[in-house]
Amino acid sequence: MPTKKQRRRNQKARRHEYEYVYVDDEGNEVEVDPAELRAEKETVRESRPGKAADKKPAARTGSRRTIQPPSWRRSGKRALILGPLMVVALMLFNQNLPLSQQIAPALFLIAFFIPFSYFTDSLAYRMYRKRIDRQNTAKSR
Repeated sequence: MPTKKQRRRNQKARRHEYEYVYVDDEGNEVEVDPAELRAEKETVRESRPGKAADKKPAARTGSRRTIQPPSWRRSGKRALILGPLMVVALMLFNQNLPLSQQIAPALFLIAFFIPFSYFTDSLAYRMYRKRIDRQNTAKSR
């Protein structure tokens, strides 16, 4: 269902009157007869195979991206990407501390990040599965 903003844009687009013109070889604009336009549209519609005029448009099912089930491996890969960035950031912020005290908090945060990432993946996957199940039960009714 279109939003209020989309409906207003659609109505505005319908209010404008459009003129169709051809530019001939000499560069002059020549108006097109509306009957010619209708005939062209009808021939285009008839020439498309497999399309029926009485078919309903397909319902939009949301995003096409499927969410993968949670995995520790994917969480670990994220930590491998985020880990060096975290170490560098904490080294820049704590320049006056010894190296061990610069790296230790980053390792602690990474150790916390891996299970947290897995947990958020599992929440997202459960929500995705509920949405899919809801759509399937609505279609079967």
